[in-house]
Amino acid sequence: MNGTPAVGIAKGPGETAHEYTFVSADCEQRLKNGEFVYYRASVEGGERRILGRISKREPVKLFPDSFLSDPSVSPDDVARAIGYSQPERELFELTVTVLGYYDEVFGAFINPRVSPSCGWSIYLAEDDLLRDTLARKRLRTHGSAHIGSLLSRPEGAVPVVLDVSEFTSTHLAIIASTGSGKSYLAGVLVEELMGPANKACVLVVDPHGEYDTLTALSNTGQLIEHGSVGEYRPRVRVFTPRDIKVKLSTLEFSDLRYLLPGLSERMEELLKKAHDRVKDRANSAWSLDELELEIGRIVERNLNSETAQVDYSGSASGLYWRLRSVLGKPPFTASQHLDLRELLRPGQCTVLQLDDVDEKQQQVIVATLLRRIYRARQRTTRKETAPGDEEYLPYPAFGLLEEAHHFAPSGGDAVSTGILKQVLAEGRKFGLGVGLISQRPGKLDADVLSQCMTQFIMKVVNPIDQNTIASAVESASRDILSELPALSKGQVIVTGNSMNAPVLCRVRERLTRHGGVSMDAPAEWNRWFEGDLIEERLRDQAVLRTPATLGKKNLFG
Repeated sequence: MNGTPAVGIAKGPGETAHEYTFVSADCEQRLKNGEFVYYRASVEGGERRILGRISKREPVKLFPDSFLSDPSVSPDDVARAIGYSQPERELFELTVTVLGYYDEVFGAFINPRVSPSCGWSIYLAEDDLLRDTLARKRLRTHGSAHIGSLLSRPEGAVPVVLDVSEFTSTHLAIIASTGSGKSYLAGVLVEELMGPANKACVLVVDPHGEYDTLTALSNTGQLIEHGSVGEYRPRVRVFTPRDIKVKLSTLEFSDLRYLLPGLSERMEELLKKAHDRVKDRANSAWSLDELELEIGRIVERNLNSETAQVDYSGSASGLYWRLRSVLGKPPFTASQHLDLRELLRPGQCTVLQLDDVDEKQQQVIVATLLRRIYRARQRTTRKETAPGDEEYLPYPAFGLLEEAHHFAPSGGDAVSTGILKQVLAEGRKFGLGVGLISQRPGKLDADVLSQCMTQFIMKVVNPIDQNTIASAVESASRDILSELPALSKGQVIVTGNSMNAPVLCRVRERLTRHGGVSMDAPAEWNRWFEGDLIEERLRDQAVLRTPATLGKKNLFG
């Protein structure tokens, strides 16, 4: 017998084959949308607890409207005065989406296809049942990531623990509106990846300079481990725009064409021929001078050829100017680029700060880097390279891309989209995983989003974004996606391969300071009139009163 008191009575099947309804007074108001309940059924000769998630709550019987006509009189007092039975005052019909019973052999929920008969007891799922079945990993075990706790229970009662091996191989997406906490959640994930349970190799592409606060990870006690081989302490390296180098020889022709918009057909043809020739040479690097020299040779060869039908001389001068204006300055160099062995290492998180870098250059930097990492993992896995080689990378890597819709825009032609699709489709075989973070899923390439098998979905209000999520995220049911507009900051729907079932989660507090906090403009304006800025303000006023400015009107006339 079950010693747990029932919270309701089964009524009958729901609208679909995997739903049922039950009736409850819910006097303690515990049966919220997203809460977990179960019924008991005989399956294969044994009794099983068939778990389900409440997806709808509708009133069946409430106080009559006349009881609510006078705000100064309690409806309970009216009920007692006329002999209305208080236990009957409220009843709710709740719809439950069936998950099934948890099979430890398969490590998944199995739907027994046995709906509860009318009159069966329905029970609120115990914390320990949810701890043992919802998450694939246990707290602080190898390969686990603790990101928060179940939203419908007291904080910490049911930890939400992800399977890191799943989302680092089959990819993840964090989707949320601005200010919902997506960067905060990403910071929590990085903290978990760098902890002793994982000691991961992580690369963060940071277009806004928000992740440098992760440098405090090396001093966070929870992430320091003393083992038989010595002390483990995570390392965080930050590469600023001035540190980022892209070797010209890593650029594909598609990169050059993307960086040089507005090329005529003849310019493009000339550039393609020159690029093919410098790329086919034995040396692994070429300079801008060599590319221009090859362009000149092609022009001269055509001029001296009796059979040539194209005169490239007019196109060459315009092409030289375009090449110099884009490739003749950082981050492009003839002989240097980011060393993969410095960039990627177990126990290290590398942050690439791309703020103050042109958006097209950001896309090319990401495209060339992903191609190099993918090729290195591919060649290392196939034993085509050896220790000491530039393309030797003997461990998996995981990349996290902020503002992912810039690198794989919907309907766009960003040069980084192609390699992202390739990594998402084939990276699992070679140990290269990707995490995408975006505030506008409607602007993110649908194929890219659909290949992320673990999703973290926070508050999303825009209907276009909601529809994009509904069509791209297969593992999220309509009932749980209906929660999106109601989510508060720091609340997230977690669904996909890293959990046994979709859950509503409250994100845990970060160990490091969050770097993506919005500026408090009124506070900054008021500081201008405080003591520490008086001297600076007086200097500015003195400049405005100089003879050169006295004769001019200021901004206010």
